[in-house]
Parts: sequence; structure tokens; C-alpha cells
Amino acid sequence: MRGDYQQLVDEISATLGAPATLEDRDFGLIAFGVHDSGDDLAMDPVRTRSILQRRSTAAVRAWFEGFGIARAQAPLHIPPDPAAGVFMGRICLPVRHRGVVHGYVWLLDDGHLADLELGRPGAQTDPRLAQAMETTARIGALLAAEARSGAELGELLRALLVGPPAGRDEAEAALRDALRGAARGPLAVVAVTPWDTENPAEAGPLPNLSGLAAVCAIAGRARAAGPGAGAGSTGAHHAPRTSLAALARLHSGASLDPAHATAEQLLRSPRAAGAETGPRSGPADAGGRGSADGARSTGHGARGTGRTVRGAAGRGGRAVPAATAHGARGAAAGVSDVRRELGELPAAWREALAAARAARADERFGPVVNWADVGPYRLLTGLPATEPDPAIRPLLELGHTELARTAEEFLDRAGKAGRTAQALGIHRQTLYYRLSRVEQLTGLDLDAGEDRLLLHMALKKARLARV
Repeated sequence: MRGDYQQLVDEISATLGAPATLEDRDFGLIAFGVHDSGDDLAMDPVRTRSILQRRSTAAVRAWFEGFGIARAQAPLHIPPDPAAGVFMGRICLPVRHRGVVHGYVWLLDDGHLADLELGRPGAQTDPRLAQAMETTARIGALLAAEARSGAELGELLRALLVGPPAGRDEAEAALRDALRGAARGPLAVVAVTPWDTENPAEAGPLPNLSGLAAVCAIAGRARAAGPGAGAGSTGAHHAPRTSLAALARLHSGASLDPAHATAEQLLRSPRAAGAETGPRSGPADAGGRGSADGARSTGHGARGTGRTVRGAAGRGGRAVPAATAHGARGAAAGVSDVRRELGELPAAWREALAAARAARADERFGPVVNWADVGPYRLLTGLPATEPDPAIRPLLELGHTELARTAEEFLDRAGKAGRTAQALGIHRQTLYYRLSRVEQLTGLDLDAGEDRLLLHMALKKARLARV
């Protein structure tokens, strides 16, 4: 079917005498026409980036969407905007089918289309443009059919992953028939959280990437407010958060690289939406500026420096880089272990979603992380939501953010004072003072193994509660 899109785009390019580009509703590249100009300056950088990276930037999307392209029924002229990197104007042909926009055909306004009549009221439609719009309508019908097929697969996938147990065998059999050879694996499940479905009518179809076998949105459960949420938050609940489930095909059972590539593309979607816009602090997340409990710190020490997390390597041998910014506005993705049978996918979904939660909770994992690489979070994500342990609760109050972070760094480094002080950028005596304050607040003995274990797990669990 992708070859059909290329043929239709080439038809539009030939009809109008200008290179055309077809993108889906999320500005993901589908097909593009040949640009045969001998003038290197005529090649617009936005078009180049779209072809090379297969997606436009957020600034470009915002500029184009500001002209109402999602609601347009007829071709639009869009002027250049050098501030957004749009150095050449565009003519946008909205790709619609039965009133729903499924994508856009873009034409560079490089002077070849200066005489093209866009259909002002009372003016006769340019026959070239009428022919191009007929071709665009055929593209819309193809995209709509593809979206319907994808929606049916998505419904089967959702029923298998989170549907009632009594209906899973039926969903598995139907999904196996629909996927044919791909159902035999190897496969992995990718979870992206959060995923914006606030306005489904305007959101367009779910992503349709080459590495995806099926995709669906899955609503979560209402969550109790986590520790450190502030006074009066007891009993408060957050609205259910929706996540995206994607079934990714793998080339072999030895590498999760294709699933990682799929996750990275999904995170570039404007619907990969998170509430956070800045780097996160420690488990208490005061959002404050230091603490009276010790010297003021300037961040996460060794975290976010571009290093690789110790021992965090994917099944394919790939390392997991440290990072402080996740996806679009704080979204993250998790990748399950490899699966060979469709009946194993519900467990794979739980793994992928847990890994995505861990990636949002701990910035060391980066925006995409394997279930196999999240360490203690494999256990913690499976525990029910409960109030913090009474001994740890005082440490999670907003006024003790720096102490909580210091304790976690100390325990992450196996109680090595020198390494912890270096990571935090503080003197050893400052570290010892903070640790003594932790013991005073909690009543725990940091020389006792069980007390250390309780504190370490409680701090990690508090991170999860915040996201």
C-alpha cells in the first residue's frame, strides 16, 4: 500500500509541476516526490528534515497548524516563517475522507505555483488544482481504509491485553488470523505513557509505522495522589492516564532494537504527552530550591551527564543512556521482553507499562528503557499503591527534599561516602551531617542492612507514586 501512496504523490507532483510531500496527521512522512531543481538554495530545510528524519519539528507543526490546516476543506497557502525554520512558503492540500482529515500533501511554493488559483470566492477552480485534489481524495480513501484496518487490529490487541479473561482466547485467535505470519513472532510490546486522547475527533488515526503490527490506546485507573503532593491531598485522585500499547515486530529474538526504534518514533508524536516540563528532583519532589538540612545542591550530581547507567544494557547489547528530558512534555516508553506467542502478550504489556513508569520516575533510564533493565522497579511496579511507610513519611515532606535525595544517592552507591559526596558535589562532612539528619527523622540506623533496604525501597516507591 505504501507504493500506492508514492505513485499518487508522484501524480500530484507531475500535475502541478512542483515536488509534493505526503505526511500523516501527526506529521510523519509517508511519501515524497522527486525534487529535481539544480539550485541547492531551492531545497527547503524543513522538507529536507522531514525526509531525513521522517517527521517535522514541534515548531514547524505549530506554525502550520496555526493556519487551521486540520479544519481546512480546500487548499491553503502558508507563508514562510524563518523563526520556525520554514524558509519557503507552502501550499497545503488537506487529505480528507468523509469529513475526517487523515494527512496533508505539501507543495513548495518556490515560484512554480505563482499562477495557481487557490479558489477565491467567485473564482473558477484551476483545473490543475482540481485534478490534484481528486488525487488527494484517493489518498484520503486509502489512509481511511488503512486506519479502519488498524483500528480493528487495535481493538483485538486491547481485548487481548486488558480485556476480560473470558474473551481473551477469542481475541487471540482473531488477532492471529489478522496478523498471519507476524503472529509467530518474535514480538515485543511497547508502552508509551502518557498518550493524549483528550479529543479523539481531532486526533486523527493512531500511528501506523512500518515496524508496528498493531496499536491501541489503553486507559489506566484513577491513581491516588502520591507522597509529597502537599497538605490536604490525602484521598485525592488523579484522572486516569491513557497509555499507548504498540505491538512491534522484531527481526530476531536476540535484539530489541526494532522495538526501540518504534518507541523513539512514537515519542516524537505530538500525542506523546506528559505533564512535566522540567527535570525532576528527588522522591519528595519539592519543586523547591534547596533545603535547610544541608548545603544547597545544583542538580542531580552525576545524573544527566550523558553517562551510561551501570549495568543497564538492552538484550541486544545496547546501553541505556542517562537523560533528563523525556519525549514530548515528559512522556516515556517501556519495552517488554521478547515474546513468541500471542498468549504471552498480556504479561508483556504489564512489563512494558511498568518499564515506562520506571523511565518516567527515574531519569537515569532515559526516555526508552527495557523491562529487563529497570532493576528494583521490576518488583516495585508490581506492588499495590499504599501510603508511605510511617518511618519514611517525615523524610518525604517537602521541606526535606535534599535529605531524601542525599539518602537515595548514598544507597544507590552502596553506602560509599566518597562516591556519594563526589556525585552530589558536597564535602564529606556535609554528607555525614545530612545522613545523621535522615536517621533522626526516620529512626532508622543506616548501618543496619534491613533499615537500609527499607529506606531504599521506600524512596524508589515514592518516585513511582509521583508519576
